[in-house]
Amino acid sequence: MNLAEKSVENVEFMIEKIKEKLKVLNLGAIKPSHFDENMYEDLKDIYDLVMKKNSFSPNEMQAIVEELGSLRKQ
Repeated sequence: MNLAEKSVENVEFMIEKIKEKLKVLNLGAIKPSHFDENMYEDLKDIYDLVMKKNSFSPNEMQAIVEELGSLRKQ
């Protein structure tokens, strides 16, 4: 998978991996369909950050989820 390319498939992949890593309980709250390719760079930055860390404090998780929320399609 080449995440350097903007695509719907890559958006879906990154969102699913972020949810897995953060152990998101409410899986319906973050769906790949909530995001589009216009926010790809920001989403990729969040994905890279999440994949680098092994664990997250509650505050970090909250900040990441809030940032994802701000990237959602209007």
